[in-house]
Amino acid sequence: MISNILVATDGSKTAKNSVRYAIDLAKQTGAAVIFLSVIDKSLFVMQSVPAVASPTHLKEPIEDFLRQAAEAYIAEAEALCRKGGVESRNVIRSGHPVEEIVKEAEKSKVDLIIMGAHGTGILKTSLMGSVTFGVMQKDSKIPVLVTRK
Repeated sequence: MISNILVATDGSKTAKNSVRYAIDLAKQTGAAVIFLSVIDKSLFVMQSVPAVASPTHLKEPIEDFLRQAAEAYIAEAEALCRKGGVESRNVIRSGHPVEEIVKEAEKSKVDLIIMGAHGTGILKTSLMGSVTFGVMQKDSKIPVLVTRK
């Protein structure tokens, strides 16, 4: 039985597809949904976001900018849950995405992880890495459902 679903989301089109799929599944099973967004600290090339690119129009640290973006797309997902009568909560973490996703899934005792795959192909995935592939390869007994575009 599925009672808790973790949806790892980055706001992309494939992640939004995963959100919709998870909400539909939660409606059918009566499960609760946990939305997780991980701010990948390894991507911080620049230290701040220029004022023109920031929603506050102030120069701000890149982590704050990414956190605001994560809060915005998770708020959209939670609104869909409220509309569909599905219980949800959100978690935003900083760190290595694969590690944080598996850690949260185990901590929250979820029955299923739902993630999107961008379909970049085996060569690009092997060169650049894939969060979805990394989560699937982790030594965890939690099933991973992968949605596509």
